[in-house]
Amino acid sequence: MHYDFTPRGVCSRAIHIDLTDDGKTIEQVSFEGGCNGNLKAVSKLVAGHPVDEIVGILSGNTCGPRQTSCADQLARALTEATAQAR
Repeated sequence: MHYDFTPRGVCSRAIHIDLTDDGKTIEQVSFEGGCNGNLKAVSKLVAGHPVDEIVGILSGNTCGPRQTSCADQLARALTEATAQAR
């Protein structure tokens, strides 16, 4: 299952997510824009992990004075993607 998400309040412009057919496990994540090296690392770290686990870890993560971050936006994107998979 593929899902594209437009983040809000962060530097990245898009998040592309591939989940297993049942929507429970992350296969691949990629970001457009944002802090390239850090977001490549986040993408590698989340691949192969259950969506619920990653949402629990990344939700609420902030960036500087912002109330959100690219990681928090990824958690929101994963939540939306799994809701569509059901």
